[in-house]
Amino acid sequence: MSPRRLDTDDMPEHAVIYLVVHQPRRPLLPAAPLPARASAQELSAAIFDETLNRRYFRKVARWCYHPAVDDFLGHLDRGLKINIAFSSSFLRQAEAWDPELLDKLRRLVSRPNLEVIGVEPYHSFLFWLNLEHFRRRMAWMREALTDLFGKPVQVTDTTEMILSPEIYAAVESLGFRGVFAEGRQLLEWREPTHTYVQTDHHLRILPRHNRLSDDVGYRFSNKDWEGYPLKASDYARWIRDTGGEFAVLGWDFETFGEHHRLDSGIFEFLRWLPGELDHHGVTTLTASEALDRYGGHVHSIDIPASPTTWAGRGDMSCFLGNSVQQDLFHLMRHAYNLAVLSGDPELLDIALWLSQSDNLHLLQWYEEFSAEAEVSAYFTADEWWHLGHVRLLAEMRRVYQRFIDMLSQRLAREGGSPLPIVGADTESPPASAATAG
Repeated sequence: MSPRRLDTDDMPEHAVIYLVVHQPRRPLLPAAPLPARASAQELSAAIFDETLNRRYFRKVARWCYHPAVDDFLGHLDRGLKINIAFSSSFLRQAEAWDPELLDKLRRLVSRPNLEVIGVEPYHSFLFWLNLEHFRRRMAWMREALTDLFGKPVQVTDTTEMILSPEIYAAVESLGFRGVFAEGRQLLEWREPTHTYVQTDHHLRILPRHNRLSDDVGYRFSNKDWEGYPLKASDYARWIRDTGGEFAVLGWDFETFGEHHRLDSGIFEFLRWLPGELDHHGVTTLTASEALDRYGGHVHSIDIPASPTTWAGRGDMSCFLGNSVQQDLFHLMRHAYNLAVLSGDPELLDIALWLSQSDNLHLLQWYEEFSAEAEVSAYFTADEWWHLGHVRLLAEMRRVYQRFIDMLSQRLAREGGSPLPIVGADTESPPASAATAG
């Protein structure tokens, strides 16, 4: 079993539970033709597979979202504190395909001991396409989530906890109090159980405790893991026996019922965990409460130029580790830039959907045999595998190439003026009268 620090008086009394709720907007494979004069609505219908997206959303809603929200509602009423980030991609699908779930989430968020965390709205790589547009999107996201849930957003994530010096500076410039980040590559030898800042800056970094988080999020149902089966009592003790001030436990919300199925015991674990935390003297905090308590005692670090993430090995190999992913990212950038030049906010919105990190992550399995590649294959839609590996990759690329060709034809035919990316009028709201179908 993973070694735990048992011989120190410096043991955390607090845990920060952070959950990310996200569903991607998957493209249609095989790629469909894109008529040069099609409307934005017709293009969207030809580029994205809403039938597939609806099926996956409803499956996850049945086995994960509804039962997990019901459980968390009870825990919140009994004093547990949690932090949740909602991507616009998820909220858009919930509004279209499960309004009852969206109402449940509003009730969940209305609890005083739940804090809403920010996140890049489409779960995209916009910060690598246009940093200023990323800033404006994050500002819009904060306003949109505040309007939707009636709570201020003071702490944020990015996409997959990706952090680099320029992304940190962009988030800091927006006035957020703190940002979640992955502790592995970022902190090197330092413990993830403290608050950090970039040297000579003030935005607080709340580092995710990778080992403790992955014990639940990744290893929980692995029968070959030496910690299996994980009991809530053992887990609470591991948290208490970890050196430092507080532990950030960062999980996908889909951990409960989707990544780990009902018969794995994950819901029983969740139901016992709050009582066991209390029994072992561990109190949960919201992110803002953690900053209130520990934000005045921070440690300075130099954020590495190579971006860090909670995905995969903690570096960009999860998204850009093979030639297929790198090629697709170049097409993302090409599509985005042409959409900007078109001056059409609806075409830009399509390009932003196509810049979702998920489309790169799900191709990590290409020519790689590893635990991380197995996770990537798991996230690849079952319906796509019948194409075969080679054609699947070719069709994914074709989705982008056809959008690029269509944009190029429009620009050549009509000309274009640069689109002023200045505010919410260029964005789709996370949950509005618009539907995803």
